[in-house]
Amino acid sequence: MGKVRVTFLPLNKTIEVDEKDYPFGDHGLPGSILDIALANGIDLEHNCGGNCACTTCHVIVKEGMESLSPMEDDEEDRLDMAEGLTLRSRLGCQAVVRGDVVVEIPD
Repeated sequence: MGKVRVTFLPLNKTIEVDEKDYPFGDHGLPGSILDIALANGIDLEHNCGGNCACTTCHVIVKEGMESLSPMEDDEEDRLDMAEGLTLRSRLGCQAVVRGDVVVEIPD
């Protein structure tokens, strides 16, 4: 465990957190992109409360895909419904940060 950085685009805001502090709240999986975003004042929509039941926390990973937890089947199935889906898409509530990442919050 150690410190990791998450950069949110297009905000160009980088948050540094320590993995030992996970979870920050009760939004998505502990240490997820959504958990980190909300704990640091970044507005990332999450209509279902971070339960992998919608796609409003969809993000596009620009750098560091290997620094995120592996995608589970339920996330993959839900992502199929996301607007603007790319090969680098993840749900913020399910992607647990294990290293430095750069993510884009789509419009």
